Amino acid sequence: MSVQDPRESPGQPDGVEVAPPLALVVFGASGDLTARKLVPAIAAMCEHDTLPEGFAMIGVSRTAWNDEDFQKTVLDAAPAGGAWPELVKRFRYVAGNYADKDTFDRLKQALAETDRRFGTSGNRVYYLATIPDLFGAVASALAQHGCNRPGEGGSFARLVVEKPYGHDLASAMALDDTLHAAFEEKQIFRIDHYMGKETVQNLLALRFANAIFEPIWNRRYVDNVQITVAEQLGVEHRGGFYEHAGALRDIVQNHLMQVLALTMMEPPATVDAQGIRDEKVKLLRAVVVTDADEAVGTAVRGQYTAGRIGGQEVPGYRQENGVDPNSVTETYVAMQLAVDNWRWAGVPVYLRTGKRLNGRVTEVAMQFHRVPHLAFGGRLARDLRPNELVIRVQPDEGICLLFGAKVPGEAFRLRSVNMDFSYARVFEGTNADAYERLLHDAMTGDATLFIRTDEVVQAWRIVDPFLQAWSEDGVPLAHYPAGSWGPHEADLLLARDQRQWRHP
Repeated sequence: MSVQDPRESPGQPDGVEVAPPLALVVFGASGDLTARKLVPAIAAMCEHDTLPEGFAMIGVSRTAWNDEDFQKTVLDAAPAGGAWPELVKRFRYVAGNYADKDTFDRLKQALAETDRRFGTSGNRVYYLATIPDLFGAVASALAQHGCNRPGEGGSFARLVVEKPYGHDLASAMALDDTLHAAFEEKQIFRIDHYMGKETVQNLLALRFANAIFEPIWNRRYVDNVQITVAEQLGVEHRGGFYEHAGALRDIVQNHLMQVLALTMMEPPATVDAQGIRDEKVKLLRAVVVTDADEAVGTAVRGQYTAGRIGGQEVPGYRQENGVDPNSVTETYVAMQLAVDNWRWAGVPVYLRTGKRLNGRVTEVAMQFHRVPHLAFGGRLARDLRPNELVIRVQPDEGICLLFGAKVPGEAFRLRSVNMDFSYARVFEGTNADAYERLLHDAMTGDATLFIRTDEVVQAWRIVDPFLQAWSEDGVPLAHYPAGSWGPHEADLLLARDQRQWRHP
């Protein structure tokens, strides 16, 4: 996200920076992530003219393909027109085991040829789209073979790392040690695709470009904050992965913590990578870290059972492929956190995420205090709810303000109404896909939307006590039918504070 002095090119949209010449090397090139996300994003960048003239892609994987196989797979994944088919002819493929020296020798030969033929100028972006267990091994191998430095005439070599980043605090710190032995921190770009979503970024604009919001963005006016990531889908074909991850690791530790930090952080001194990431870290450090005993009373874990989604019968989690029939893995998490700083002291923060819920929605809801004295009491105001500001991240990106208004008629009856802003209705064209945005930023070297090492560590420190409590079976596993909004225990988590979840 280039927000300071962007270098514009003729014919480019305002503020869009074209990346310098480079070779993109994707490890795990035959995998699902590459086909579903990375290749379509690169094709979109080609269509939008944000790729440099000197660009090529090299896929690396254990699958026994050649260049033609890889190029066909790329075209099948993104059958775009224009200059895309010609660009794909530049793409190369290296088949081999990530532990073999020969694999990296052939990669270096392919990179040298790409520099010579296509003008990629010795610049490298390595993307780790492998299984997480291989992140450290691939990074170490790149360093051992001298690939952690730019080629002849180049100015950068960068490493893009997918999530999950570690399995807990100890493993995340161990992975950090391994990566830092191979690459400098400024070379490492930890990706979270939620940070590439337009509305997540618009949190910055909403807060810091509008004088009406900042004065009320604090404990004096805000009663509570709710952040929701709800999915209608189950685990699909990822049952085996989910058994080892669960909702806490898959969503809470990364996506929810990042949205929480952007929503509640202090205004940055500078709107650039360092300024924004510094404030996110300060906010995460202000989140009260509980111990395992305290975590028992401030969280709910649940697992979906059979039910109905969209009128269709769906199986329970334990009946999904790759799932243990006696599994205790959580598919739902609700928790209450506290932020111990001047702005947010005493304001509860409620997080929840789950699969097979009643709707697909990601949103931040800020509920304000009720007015101190309401002259219109009784039935005249029974339909009046507290003011809310809701930032919708997906599926219908936008912002909604809930406020009280008089219902037309002779009686002075009040009702809550919505003032709604939708990106799709206001702005023409299609927003860039999150991966397109993040790939572009990695290529240009803008780290604003990527996760710094101290952010990762602090997020794990917040989550770790809950992991410990659950591993010791301190928090019973609740169940909820598919198509509901989660287990009843999650409602009780708020009811004890005389509050309730907002149901979109």
